[in-house]
Amino acid sequence: MDADELLTLVADGDHKAFEELYGLVSGPVFGLVRRVVRDPAQSEEVTQEVLLELWRSAARFDPRRGSALSWILTVAHRRAVDRVRSARAAGERDRREARRAHHPAYDQVSEEVEAGLEREWVRRCLDRLTALQRQSVTLAYYDGYTYREVAERLSLPLGTVKTRMRDGLGRLRDCLGGAA
Repeated sequence: MDADELLTLVADGDHKAFEELYGLVSGPVFGLVRRVVRDPAQSEEVTQEVLLELWRSAARFDPRRGSALSWILTVAHRRAVDRVRSARAAGERDRREARRAHHPAYDQVSEEVEAGLEREWVRRCLDRLTALQRQSVTLAYYDGYTYREVAERLSLPLGTVKTRMRDGLGRLRDCLGGAA
C-alpha cells in the first residue's frame, strides 16, 4: 500500500496501517527534520512528535489537496521550524537573563519610569497605524494569536492579515526607530 491508502486507514484507527506508514515515512520525516533542526537528539524527538501527530490527526488529511507524503512532510517541516524557533527564543531569554544578572541593580523607580516611557512610545506608534494594522498587531503580539487565528477573528483572508501585519510592523519599526 502507498502512503495515501495507509493514512486513510490510520484515520480509521488501524494500528497495523500505522506501523506500515511509520516504516514508510519515518526515514524521510527524520531526514527533513534533521536538516532543519540539525541536532540529532532534537531531530529524533521532533520526528516522534510528528509521527504521533499523524496518528492523532490523520483524519485531517485531504487527498484532494495533495499526496499523503507531501502532507506528512509539511507537518514535519512545520514542527521542525517550531522547534528551532522555540530553541532560539529560549536561548535569547537565557542571554537576556545572563546580561541582567551581570549588571548592577538599578533604581526600581528609574526602571519603572523608563518602561513607562517605552510603553508610551509604542502606544503612540500603534496609534499611527491603520485600524486593521493595529488590530492585527495587537491580536498577534499582545494577545498571542497566530496569523491564521487573527484572520479568523477579523473575518479576513489570511493573506490580507499577513500583508497588514507586514506593513504595520514596518511602520512600527520606523516609528520606534525615530523615537528611540
